[in-house]
Amino acid sequence: MTAFTPDYMGASVVPSPNHGERVDNCPPDMIILHYTGMPSADGALSWLCNPESEVSSHYFVHEDGRVVQLVPEARRAWHAGKSFWAGATDINSRSIGIEIANPGHTGGLPAFPAEQIKAVFELCRDCGERWSIAPERVLAHSDIAPVRKVDPGENFPWKVLHENGVGHWVEPGAVTGGRFFQRGDAGQPVEALQSMLSFYGYNVEITGSFCEKTEGVVAAFQRHFRPLRVDGIADFSTIDTLHRLLTELPKYRSV
Repeated sequence: MTAFTPDYMGASVVPSPNHGERVDNCPPDMIILHYTGMPSADGALSWLCNPESEVSSHYFVHEDGRVVQLVPEARRAWHAGKSFWAGATDINSRSIGIEIANPGHTGGLPAFPAEQIKAVFELCRDCGERWSIAPERVLAHSDIAPVRKVDPGENFPWKVLHENGVGHWVEPGAVTGGRFFQRGDAGQPVEALQSMLSFYGYNVEITGSFCEKTEGVVAAFQRHFRPLRVDGIADFSTIDTLHRLLTELPKYRSV
């Protein structure tokens, strides 16, 4: 692909050939954050620009805060894979994908440098304002593809993004004892939990049975919103945090 004018003026351009048309010309209404999960940033960037990889993102953020745009925002980058959020399955057609250079869990999940996170929230804020993206639709790859994906991981500072005007966040409930639900449990309380997760946007069937998939969705929720303990067990802290997030959503208050 030839060079293009960046949509975000703080970005340089390194074109990737891996993109297509947004289905039905759908404007982006989500931002999806990823980590690269590769040993080096340069290697990850090269892979996203390699036609053999069949993957890409709109933006790439280096550890030192440099931002690169690979695909114009008007185009459909290939970053989300098989995914789901709030009834939508073609997330690539309705999102902006941002890859953040970090070796990920296999590389020890090192901390994200402050200058990198500053670049991420400035980029997200700019994209969100230009496309009128709701805070609760700034999501992790793990949110839209639980179990299959775990990035950008429990060390990603969602709270810092929120403090800088990006994303949806409440202070997580304290991890304490008390009643909890886990794989193998069943009944109305499990059904209520699944209903709340589904209402927020997660892909979970409302069956009343705490199955393996429900466990994976709970873990994905924890990874984003209650990162102190990611175990897939719905304890009071997890349920309380989810409930308080929901009560801030206009669509939930109107139910």
